[in-house]
Amino acid sequence: MSEGIHRTAEQETKGTKEDKEARAAQEAAGVEQTGVSGTEPPGEGRTGDGDTAEPSGDGRTGDGGTAEAAPGTGPADTDFINPLRDAQDRRLPRIAGPSGLVIFGVTGDLSRKKLMPAVYDLANRGLLPPGFSLVGFARRDWEDQDFAQVVHDAVREHARTPFREEVWQQLAEGMRFIPGDFDDDDAFEQLRSAVEELDASRGTSGNYAFYLSVPPKFFPKVVQQLKKHKLADAPEGSWRRAVIEKPFGHDLRSAEELNRIVHEVFDPEQVFRIDHYLGKETVQNLLALRFANQMFEPIWNRSFVDHVQITMAEDIGIGGRAGYYDGIGAARDVIQNHLLQLMALTAMEEPAAFDAPSLLTEKLKVLKAVRLPQDLGQGTVRGQYAAAWQGGAKVCGYLEEEGIDPSSTTDTYAAIRLQVDNRRWAGVPFYLRTGKRLGRRVTEIAVVFQRAPHSPFDSTATEELGANAIVIRVQPDEGMTVRFGSKVPGTSMEIRDVTMDFAYGESFTESSPEAYERLILDVLLGDANLFPRHQEVEESWKILDPIEQYWATHGRPAQYAAGSWGPAEADEMLARDGRSWRRP
Repeated sequence: MSEGIHRTAEQETKGTKEDKEARAAQEAAGVEQTGVSGTEPPGEGRTGDGDTAEPSGDGRTGDGGTAEAAPGTGPADTDFINPLRDAQDRRLPRIAGPSGLVIFGVTGDLSRKKLMPAVYDLANRGLLPPGFSLVGFARRDWEDQDFAQVVHDAVREHARTPFREEVWQQLAEGMRFIPGDFDDDDAFEQLRSAVEELDASRGTSGNYAFYLSVPPKFFPKVVQQLKKHKLADAPEGSWRRAVIEKPFGHDLRSAEELNRIVHEVFDPEQVFRIDHYLGKETVQNLLALRFANQMFEPIWNRSFVDHVQITMAEDIGIGGRAGYYDGIGAARDVIQNHLLQLMALTAMEEPAAFDAPSLLTEKLKVLKAVRLPQDLGQGTVRGQYAAAWQGGAKVCGYLEEEGIDPSSTTDTYAAIRLQVDNRRWAGVPFYLRTGKRLGRRVTEIAVVFQRAPHSPFDSTATEELGANAIVIRVQPDEGMTVRFGSKVPGTSMEIRDVTMDFAYGESFTESSPEAYERLILDVLLGDANLFPRHQEVEESWKILDPIEQYWATHGRPAQYAAGSWGPAEADEMLARDGRSWRRP
C-alpha cells in the first residue's frame, strides 16, 4: 500500500509541476486561466504556489498545487480535495504570492553576497511565484542583461542551494535594471514604467517591496522619491512595503526624525526594519526552547539564574568599511540593535501569541525596564584593537587602518552591564559585549545559573566544577549546549563539568536557511514577527545614548591586542562582581 501511495504522490507531483509550468507560460504571455489570473490580488499577500490560487483559511493553499476552492465558487474541477493532505500540516511551505522586489544600492556587498543569493535560493526551493521580478537600481551604466550577469555571478559564488539552469532562466526573465542617482527624477519615472511593464508581462499584481540597501543618509531621499513618483501608493487590492537596513539612525533624535520621514510615506505596518540576527534559526529556537518546554521556563528567573552573558565576537577588522565604521563604532553597530534584541527575547515574558503585536508588547516591556549602571565608568568598557599577531599573520591596529584618523576615539569593542527591573529578573545582571579582532567569530547567549545552595561533597571533589549553564549558539555552529556537573569515573568522588550538545546540522535532515531567505520571504508575505518595530528602535537608543554621551567626555578607548578577548578593563568589570567572562 505504501508503494502505491508513493507512486500516486510522484504522479501528482509530476502533474503539478507540468501544470505550474503551463500556467507560468500563460501568465508570462498575459493569458488568463479560469480561476487563475496574473493580475488577481492574492489573499492577504499569500498564495499556495505563486499562481494566484484561492487562499485557504490561513492564507496558504492546500498542497502547493491544486487549491481548495470555497464552497459554491469556481468551476467544479477545483472542488477536488487531496486525500493525502492534512489541513493542519504545518510542514507545508509558505509560498509568496505574485510580487516583485526592488533593490536600491544593488551593486553593494550586501546585495551581492546576501540578497541576490537569497532570492535565488528562495526560487530554487519553490517559495517564489513563477512571475517573481527583481529590479535593481544603482549608479551604473548597465542594461538588463548586464544586471542579470551580475546576479548570475553572485548566485554562482554565494548561493546556498545548487545552481539549476531552469530556475535561473525563469528568474532571469523577470530582471530589470534602472540606472540613476537617488535625486534623478527621470530614473524614478523609468522605475515606475518598469514596475507597470512587469505587472503586465509577469503578473506581479502591483505587489512590490522596496529594499533600501543604501547608507542611512540616503533613506529619506529614496522614500521621498518613491512618494513623489507614486511608487509607494499601491493599486487597490495590492501592497507596497519598504525594507530598511540598520543602522536606523545614530541616536534617539535621528531615529525619531527618520521614523517621521518614513512614516509620512509608508504606514508603520508597511515598514520592515531588517535585523538579520532575528532571521537566524537559533534565535527563533530560543522562543521554542523557553515556551514549548516545561523543563526550562520554571528556572528562567532570578531564583535560579546568576547572570546572563550575550556575546557577538568577530575575528576580522573593519576591512574596507572605514568610511562607514569610523564614528559609528561597535556599540552603535551591534549593541543597539542585535544584542538588545537578543536580550529582549531572552528576558521577555511569554507572549499571548506568536504574532508581531504580541511579540512587540513583551519585548517593549523588557526594553522599558532596562536600567543602566549608576556608575557608567564602572559598568561599561570600550576599546580599540591594537597591532598584534592573529591567525598566523601580523595585523595592524585600528588607528593604523587605511582611512582612519589616528586620533579617532571610535570603539571597536564595547561591553556593558544592564539590569532589568521587573519581578522575574530583579538583581540579575545582563552582560553584553561585542568586538572586532577578537579570538574567534562567535555569537552566543549564555544563561549562567547559581551554584547549588548546599553541597554534601568536600571542596576537593568540586574544585573543578563550574556553574551550570545553558548556551544558545547563534553562529557559526547553530545549536545549544547544556553544561552541568558529573562524577569522573574512578574510585574517588570527583565532579567536573560536562556538556550535552544539540546541533541543527546533526538533528535535522535539512540545513538551516540563511537569515535573509527567511526575512525576504516574510516581507513578501507581510509577516512582521521577526522585524523590530519603530518603538523598539527608539527604546534601544534610549538605553545606548547615555552611554555614548558618557564615553564622548571621558577619556579614550582602552587598547587590546588583536586576537585576544578584549581589554583587561572588561575582565575587571566582571571581576568586581565576582564573575568572569565565558571563553566561547
